[in-house]
Amino acid sequence: MKKNLKIKLQMLMQNSMFVVLFLAFVGLLGYLGNEFHISRDITQSARNTLTQGSINVLKQMKGPVNISIFVNADTDRRKVILDFVSRYQRTKPDLQFKFINPAESPKLAQELGVRDDGEFVVEYDKKTEHLLPPIAEQDLTNLLVRLSRPQARNIMFLDGHGERSLIGKKDFDLGDFGEQLEKKGFKLSNPDLVALPEVPKAGAMLVIAGPKIDVSLAEVNKIKQYIAQGGNVLWLIDQTPLHGLDVLADQLGLQLTSGIVVDPAAARTSGDYKKAFSAQYGEHPITLRFNLITLFPMARQISSNATDMGWEITPLIDVASNGWLEKGKLDGKIEFDAKEDVGGPINIAIAMERKVENKTQRIVVVGGGSFLANTFLTSEGNLDLGMNMVNWLAGDDTLITIQPRPFNDANLNIPANQPLINWMVIRGIPTYILPIGLLLTGFFIWLKRRKR
Repeated sequence: MKKNLKIKLQMLMQNSMFVVLFLAFVGLLGYLGNEFHISRDITQSARNTLTQGSINVLKQMKGPVNISIFVNADTDRRKVILDFVSRYQRTKPDLQFKFINPAESPKLAQELGVRDDGEFVVEYDKKTEHLLPPIAEQDLTNLLVRLSRPQARNIMFLDGHGERSLIGKKDFDLGDFGEQLEKKGFKLSNPDLVALPEVPKAGAMLVIAGPKIDVSLAEVNKIKQYIAQGGNVLWLIDQTPLHGLDVLADQLGLQLTSGIVVDPAAARTSGDYKKAFSAQYGEHPITLRFNLITLFPMARQISSNATDMGWEITPLIDVASNGWLEKGKLDGKIEFDAKEDVGGPINIAIAMERKVENKTQRIVVVGGGSFLANTFLTSEGNLDLGMNMVNWLAGDDTLITIQPRPFNDANLNIPANQPLINWMVIRGIPTYILPIGLLLTGFFIWLKRRKR
């Protein structure tokens, strides 16, 4: 009798110890789960995690970010928004957000100028901006980039000579790129250099994009003075003549070899020898960790010998590693001529930097503006490379990053006239059938083992 009692006490102590250890283990798991977040995104485009570009932007933001989300009491919609914003909060813990029902706080919504249900009001560094639904990662990250800029940056562009315009809508224009710049917080302006005494010094940079007619001597002299005084320039040089800008090329020591880059690899893909791919980039902040392929139609070779003028010159982009610079006519059978042509890879862009009166001056020259034209901007990594160039010229080195991209996961569309299928896919299978099936399977396995 005493033996049985002793055994029962031992079993009770063992069971009690097991329960205590099990509860402690569960509590430890809960604590670790609250303190540390580990996840793996297996969707095709990493839909449930931020892109590296967004992560880079969040990491360079020094202060807290506050987001007020004006949305009604719809639980499902709030959950979707919560999942979206939580991705940002995991990377930046001091990003705080709160839901506000505009029906319950109409005065606050009116004071903040809220216009739509689901609108974000984002505050950072004493600056506030609104974001209207529908909201994707690109939208919120672009907004954070704008708020990160210490002040509005003005991008000036030469106009009035048939250039590729940053506000133009034609295929060869740069209007789509200009829209992206404005989304990133830049302001665009085309100063009248005929009427103005000089190029405005307040601008972050001057963009020169392939004039089609001669630029007047007065305008050229003003641009020359702007460069001499330390102005930043993005110069896109097409295959056409320089139309009066030869003086600027001499000022920068540019060497412009005639000819069009021919890339057999691009020809096999697009059927056009006059397009060139690049995946080779120089060691420079613009191309640091940049591993996207870029496309350059009608590219030309660019170099500079201005190192004796105090410039630090970095070759940026090599194209057509198996191609060449064709100096002849592109008609008939196109073949490499070792006597006339220049074998690849061909450098088509340079970055120039120097000190002028305790100020850092930066210039980027690219052999061809088509890579940022409306027709080709979304090709490969062209937009990312163009934005990196502009950010570097504007002195925003910390914002040089790969731009967030739209997700391309396939969506499951269920016809509205099929309520049974709709219910089965959305609620029936995941909510009822699958859990009950697992429960019954476990029960029958237990029952079978018990009979043994």
